[in-house]
Amino acid sequence: MTVPADAAEPPAAAMPAVVIGAGPIGLAAAAHLVERGIEPLVLEAGPRAGSAVRQWSHVRLFSAWAEVVDPVAEKLLAPTGWAKPAGGTYPTGGDWVSRYLEPLAGVLGERVRFGTRVTGVSRLGRDRVVDADRERQPFTVHVARADGTEERLTARAVIDASGTWSTPGPIGGDGLPAPGERAAAERISYRVPDLKDPSVRARYAGRRTAVIGSGASAFTALVHLADLAKEAHGTHAAWILRRGIGGSTFGGGEADQLPARGALGLAAKAAVDGGYADAVTGFRTAAIEKTGDRLVLVAEDGRRLDPVDEVIVLTGFRPDLSFLAELRLGLDERLQAPVGLAPLIDPNVHSCGTVYPHGVGELSHPEQGVYLVGMKSYGRAPTFLAMTGYEQVRSIAASLAGDQAAAERVELTLPETGVCGGAGLFDEPDASKSDEGGGCCGTGGHVLKA
Repeated sequence: MTVPADAAEPPAAAMPAVVIGAGPIGLAAAAHLVERGIEPLVLEAGPRAGSAVRQWSHVRLFSAWAEVVDPVAEKLLAPTGWAKPAGGTYPTGGDWVSRYLEPLAGVLGERVRFGTRVTGVSRLGRDRVVDADRERQPFTVHVARADGTEERLTARAVIDASGTWSTPGPIGGDGLPAPGERAAAERISYRVPDLKDPSVRARYAGRRTAVIGSGASAFTALVHLADLAKEAHGTHAAWILRRGIGGSTFGGGEADQLPARGALGLAAKAAVDGGYADAVTGFRTAAIEKTGDRLVLVAEDGRRLDPVDEVIVLTGFRPDLSFLAELRLGLDERLQAPVGLAPLIDPNVHSCGTVYPHGVGELSHPEQGVYLVGMKSYGRAPTFLAMTGYEQVRSIAASLAGDQAAAERVELTLPETGVCGGAGLFDEPDASKSDEGGGCCGTGGHVLKA
């Protein structure tokens, strides 16, 4: 709701719950709010639904359609004649957008605003220091539109589902950009390249590329480059790992109950075994140097790699918390995830089995009425599941509607589909995982983000 500067504030019940981000979890949040009789307002910085997902539209999910469609969103879509894709098939990011996210945004209609970037969230008339009547004030959400205009909205609650896609991890082994990283930006990509695009293909064909990372995104890049090498002579990859190679480096293989994930690990192993990629282990990048038109990666221990033409950095993602600076968030000091959730997802200690379904209790903050959900709620942890995100927003919507019994009830059962010791199964979140490869097992519904 837009409020003129001289107008009295409407009662909280008349205000919408603002959802930041029109991706899978943000749109699911809106669907759950509608079902609960709460008006949502979804604010999306991009021009269309699933703007971040579109950037990895060429990558296939490990999760089947049955695991990436929210049940309440499906109910909202049903009257339109929408047909749910076959549950056992695996969508690409592009499929997920075109066959689910776009139709869902269409049903929500004017409740979703595109080209609207959130620049700040606070309490009306209260910065984060002020205590007086704080919880009685609505939230103010400051936004900037694509045309340059600014606006202030009021909200009864704020659900941040903006994800982490816009803030990838850097090359530096200490979590900071390595010296020379910014200067070499034109030769560095932080995404899995779409080698079906002729212009992107030309960038890597016949060239030597360093791939940094040990998770699914790195596997995908290695496999794509190996396929390119079979057609374009001289194409080669140097695979840079911050730790060593062990029995679980390539995942569970045929023992992985997520078949697509197991197959990807085996394909990455084949790329290395076939000589299309050289593995460089225990290499934490300290600097990047230019030598002519090429780049040299220098490790903390002084090792220098042979020059490469391109670098693909796949070291995980981190949350952008800058526009939430005036809110009182309770975040884990390491993962930047809600303190109630962090112990369940910490890759330093989390090992086999599922991440327990969780909801409003684990996602609450000292600032009542604000929630980080989806990948944003996982901070720097890499094991987010779409089904888990849908359970998060179901619980939050129930709580906002005053149905605490439903909010506290677990309505999701995750199948045990992990393979123990699989630290290499996921995108490496900077260097937060144990160097010894203390594993974290994945479960059904894993979303590959890159």
